[in-house]
Formats: sequence, structure tokens, C-alpha cells
Amino acid sequence: MQLFFLISLALLPGLLIAVYLYLHDKHEPEPIGLVIISFFLGAVSFFLNLLIAWPVDKLIPVDDHDLTAQAIHAFAVVAFIEELSKFLFLRFFIYPNKNFNEPLDGIIYAVMIGMGFATAENVLYVWEGGFDTAIIRMFSAIPAHAMFSVMMGYWMGRAKFIHHFETRYALLGLLSAVLLHGLYDYFLFISFLPGIWIWSFVTLAIGIYLGRKAIQIHIHSSPFIEMKKASQD
Repeated sequence: MQLFFLISLALLPGLLIAVYLYLHDKHEPEPIGLVIISFFLGAVSFFLNLLIAWPVDKLIPVDDHDLTAQAIHAFAVVAFIEELSKFLFLRFFIYPNKNFNEPLDGIIYAVMIGMGFATAENVLYVWEGGFDTAIIRMFSAIPAHAMFSVMMGYWMGRAKFIHHFETRYALLGLLSAVLLHGLYDYFLFISFLPGIWIWSFVTLAIGIYLGRKAIQIHIHSSPFIEMKKASQD
């Protein structure tokens, strides 16, 4: 019973965020089947990340109290590999799909992949750390992954529909997610400095603010708004 409770607690936050965002896609909701596939692709991306990160971690040892080494580890190793793993599935499996047909879809599918990744990761962490870890990550790591994914998806949504900047915007999607992820992790990695960890949550708060703005921008730029208005005239 305790194991079932812990696994449920590990699965819950990612699923709730995914459902919450899906319900905001009101102009032209995505096919539920593709949404579910995206979530599971995110879980697969987590295991791809492990395959890449494990040998990299072995090759690049980190001095726990070296600020520069921790910065390299946070940005170039952890954040880059994790966000690249999500990005690859978004760009090459979901992006070409005909159902990706408005800018908001970039955010929807990026977050589904991000929550699949975060949920798979969370199960492992909660399995090892128990109830306290589940509660802490529910209000930190899981919403942080959602935030990273929103920023990636915002630029991927623009890339899909502004073709002369497609590659540039796609790369901005990856880099914006890496930047926020790296900042968030870096302040946690150097938590040996008293009070510095609070900046991780400042980063999270800023990211949530930017993410909400990004969602609203794409909601209001949906081509289906004008199509609905035209059909009602």
C-alpha cells in the first residue's frame, strides 16, 4: 500500500500539470491520442537522457565546491542534455505532425513531453527518497520542468509558422530552456553557499511569469479565433 501511494504521488504532479495545460487549449484542442503519445515520448526522452548523461558524468568529474565546475555541470551537462533529449522528440516526432497547426501547439506538445520526462524522473527520485522527496519535488522540480518546456514550446510554435526564421526560432527554443534550466540547477548545485538556493525559486517564479505570458500570447494569436468569428458572421 505504501509503495502504491508513493508511486501515485510521483505520477500525480506531472499528470495534473499536463491536464491543466491541455484544458487551456480551447480554440482547437489537440487529439487526445497524440497528447498521450507525446507524454510517453517524454518518458522515453528521460531514458535517452540517462544513456547520454551517464558516460558524460563519468568522463567529466565535478568538484562539488568549485563554482566554475558547477556552472559547466549545470548548463553544459545537466540542462543541455536533458533539454536536448526533450527537444529531439518534439522536433522530429511531433513538430512535423499535421495536428501541430497553431503556435500554442508548440507549448502544448512541449509540456506534454516535458511532463513525461519529469514524471519518469520523479518516479526514480521518489522511489529512492520517499515521501519527503515527493512533496519537495511536487513544488519545485516538476513545475520547473513545465516552465522549461513552455519556453521551448513558445519558440517552437513560432518556428512552425514563421518559416524564414524556422531554424533560428527552433534553436532559441532549445537555448531558452537550457538557460532557465541551467540557472535553476546551478543555484541548487552551489547550495553550500548559505541562502543561495533561494535563487532557484526566484528563477522558477520568473520562469512561471514568463511562461504564463507566453501561453497568453499564443492563445491570442491563434488563427482559429478569426476562423470562428468568420463562421459566426
